[in-house]
Amino acid sequence: MYAVIKTGGKQYKVAAGEKIKVEQIAAEVGQEIVIEQVLAVGNGADLKVGTPLVAGASVKATVVAHGKHDKVRIFKMRRRKHYQKRQGHRQTFTELEISAVNG
Repeated sequence: MYAVIKTGGKQYKVAAGEKIKVEQIAAEVGQEIVIEQVLAVGNGADLKVGTPLVAGASVKATVVAHGKHDKVRIFKMRRRKHYQKRQGHRQTFTELEISAVNG
């Protein structure tokens, strides 16, 4: 059984036992969270698609860790204008382990 969930402005296809990295969630490591924004639930050939959410569906997950992704380097330049700008960014994430898909 799998589900398509929405968190942090992005959509993820998840199944029980998987680990995913999502945008940072305000939760402690080891805490169990419930994601209510389920867009679709599938089981083999059977698929329930919500309008926009599937009624009564939820996904249970446990927070495994918090961290930062690799650095993304930003470089801006205007030729012949003596303008160069260097910048870096490391996006924070929360790693979740999906324990159950209810739907």
